[in-house]
Amino acid sequence: MAPKIKAILETPVYVDDLDQAYAFYHGLLGLSRMIEGDRIHAYDVAPGQVLIVCLRGACDADAEINGQRVPGHHSIGPTHFAFRIDGPDLEPWSERLVKAGVAIESRVNWPLGGTSIYFRDPFDNVVELATAGIWPNDPLNS
Repeated sequence: MAPKIKAILETPVYVDDLDQAYAFYHGLLGLSRMIEGDRIHAYDVAPGQVLIVCLRGACDADAEINGQRVPGHHSIGPTHFAFRIDGPDLEPWSERLVKAGVAIESRVNWPLGGTSIYFRDPFDNVVELATAGIWPNDPLNS
């Protein structure tokens, strides 16, 4: 039996312009940037959770950190990821996005009771804001 995995530590998203990504992920979504480089920026999502914003093409090749190899990685086409939000924050988030000119593509009420709103970042990645109740293993399900 495999040892237990504790959590997803980081999620990458690939973009074409790190400054434009900063305006979106920091300016609109309010994430604090922890690391700023010429290839990646890392944002604090929540304790122990990181969104890594990678400049498309800049991370394809291996990189060296402290004399150790980090394998290259990339993504072709848009990706999808979700941020957890509190239920009462769903409408304020919807209003903030609309006010900023970000189209909400879809709103889904899930069978277990959670709700998601979907929209796109400036690079066509699908961003989801989701309340508790989407997955059966969610500790916040009632």
